[in-house]
Amino acid sequence: MWDNTVIQVFLVALLTDLATGLGVIPFAFVRKMSLRWRGISSAIAGGMMISASVFSLADQALTRGSVWDVVIGMLAGAAFFTWAARRLENKDWQIGDLDASDSRQSVLIVGAMFIHSIPEGVAIGVGYATGDLRFGIIFALAIAVHNIPEGIAVTLPLRAKGISLWKCAGYAILTSAPQPLMAVPSYLLVSDFKLLLPAGLGFAGGAMIYLVASELIPDSLAGCSKKETAWGVIIGLLLMLLLTSGLGL
Repeated sequence: MWDNTVIQVFLVALLTDLATGLGVIPFAFVRKMSLRWRGISSAIAGGMMISASVFSLADQALTRGSVWDVVIGMLAGAAFFTWAARRLENKDWQIGDLDASDSRQSVLIVGAMFIHSIPEGVAIGVGYATGDLRFGIIFALAIAVHNIPEGIAVTLPLRAKGISLWKCAGYAILTSAPQPLMAVPSYLLVSDFKLLLPAGLGFAGGAMIYLVASELIPDSLAGCSKKETAWGVIIGLLLMLLLTSGLGL
C-alpha cells in the first residue's frame, strides 16, 4: 500500500508537469509576431508571472508561515536570480537560431519558472501526506489546470523570439519537471518540508518578480509603447488572477 501510494504521488505529479505543455496550444494558430506584439506578449507574460508570485505563491506562503519567512524567501530568490543572471552574462548561450542575448533571456525565463515549480511539487506531496488521498488528487488536479496558463506565460516570450512550437512545449514541460521530482520526497519527509515550504514559496516568487523587472519589462518597452507595456502587464496579471481564483489556488 505504501509503495502504491508513492507511485501514485509520482504519476499524478508527472501529469501536472505534462499539463504545462498544453499552454502552447493557442500558439498553434499564431504564425508570426511583429516586434510590437512581441513587446506586448512579454508584458502579458510578465503580468502573469507577477500575479502568480503575489496572489498564489506569496499568499499560500503567508497561510503556512510568518511574514518574515516569506520576506526572507523572496529576498533570497531575487538575490539568487541576480547571481544566476550575472553568471549567464559570461556564458555563450545559443538556443536554435537565437542570438546570445535572446538565448540568455530564454534560459532565465525557463530557470525562473523551474524554480517556481519546486514548491508546487512539494505542495502536491504535502497534499497527499495529509492522509486524505481524495484531497491529494483534487489538489494535484487544481495545480495541473493551473499549469496550463503558466505554460502560456512561458511560451509567450519564447514564441515571440521565434522558438518552434514543439520546443516551446518542451521548455514549458521542463519548467514543471520539479513537480514529479519533489512530490515523492516531500510526501515521505512532510514534516521537514512543511517548515521549509513558506520560504520556498517566497523564494520562487522573488525570483520570478526579479525576472519580470529585469528582463521582460525592458524587453517589452523595446518593442512597444509604455502604455501598451502597462496594459499588457495589467491584462496578464488579471488573467492569471482570474484563473487562479477560479481554481481556489
